[in-house]
Amino acid sequence: MTQPTPAMRKAMASAEVGDDVYGEDPSVNRLQERAAEIFGREAALFLPSGTMANQIAIKIYTKPGQEVVCEERAHVYTSELGMMAVFSGCMAHPVWSEDGILTWNAIEPQIRSTSGKYGGTSLVSIENTANFAGGTVYTVSATSDICIKARQRGIPVHLDGARIFNAACVLGVNVSDLTQETDSLMFSLSKGLGAPAGSILLGTAEFIAEARHLKKMLGGGMRQVGILAAAGLIALNEAPKGLELDHENARLIAEGLAELSSVHLVSKVVTNIVVVEVSDTRLDSKEVVSRLATAGVLANPINARAFRLVTHRDVSRADCEQAVKIIRHVLSSQLDAAT
Repeated sequence: MTQPTPAMRKAMASAEVGDDVYGEDPSVNRLQERAAEIFGREAALFLPSGTMANQIAIKIYTKPGQEVVCEERAHVYTSELGMMAVFSGCMAHPVWSEDGILTWNAIEPQIRSTSGKYGGTSLVSIENTANFAGGTVYTVSATSDICIKARQRGIPVHLDGARIFNAACVLGVNVSDLTQETDSLMFSLSKGLGAPAGSILLGTAEFIAEARHLKKMLGGGMRQVGILAAAGLIALNEAPKGLELDHENARLIAEGLAELSSVHLVSKVVTNIVVVEVSDTRLDSKEVVSRLATAGVLANPINARAFRLVTHRDVSRADCEQAVKIIRHVLSSQLDAAT
C-alpha cells in the first residue's frame, strides 16, 4: 500500500537501464550486489514478487512427490495458489504452532523418509515475520537451531523473509546475523521497505544461477527493469531506519482494540501486523472489513473470523488513532445489531 517516495521517483526517472534477461541492466546489478553484501551471500536475484522467489526456491530443492514442512499459516501454503504442487509437483506438510513460530521439536516428528508410502521431506520453509500469525518473529537462536538440526538430517531450510527487516528491527540485530544459517532466503522490497514492486532471492552463486533460469521459465524476464530496481535500491538502503515507528503504531492500535471484550488479538503485537479475531461474536470478518473500508480504514480478512491490519510508512500516528476509533465504532455497532 506504500507510495514511492520523491527520492524513489527521481531515481526511477533517471535510472540507468539495460536488458536484465542478459544481465546487462546496471541498476538491477547494483541492487543485487548490494542485497548480497547486506546479507553476506554469494549472489542475489531481483524478481517480480515474493511468491515467485519462494516458488523458485521450492522448485530447486524438491522433486515431484516430496514434502515441504511449513507452519499451517505460512504464505507458501495458504497464499501462493497451490503453486508448489503446480510447478514443483510437491506437497505442503503444514504444522500448527501456537504463535506461528516453528521449533525443531515441532518439525522433527513431521519429517518423513522416502518409503513405499511417502515421497520424503525435502525442505523446511520458515517465515519471518509470520504474517498471518500476527507478525511474530523468529529469533537468531530459534532460526539457527532449526537450520543446524535440519542440515544434520540433510534437509535444506528456505526462509520466506518478506518482512525480515521488521524482524531484525524489533530484535535489534543485523539481517545477516538473523539469516546466516538458512540455505536461501527472500525478502520483499515492496512491503515495509516501500518500493513499488519486487523481491530479492539470495543464496549461493550456483543456487542463483539455477534460479535465474527458472525466473525466465516463469515469465519473469522483465528486460529494462532498472527503473524499478533504482527505487528498490533506495528502499533497501534507507527504509529500514523507519520501521520502528511502524511497530509503535501497530502497538498503539493493538492497545486501543484490546479494551474491547468482543475481540481477541491473535498474538502479542511486536512488529507492524495486528490480527484481530472476532470469534466471540457472530460477525463475519468480510462484512467487518467492508464496513471498515466504507468508513475509511483498509483491512484484509484472513479467514471468516479474523482480519489483519498492517501499519507502514504512509500511516501516521494520528491515522492510527483515528483508525482505532473507527474500528471500535464499527465493531460495537455491528455487535449491537447482531444482538
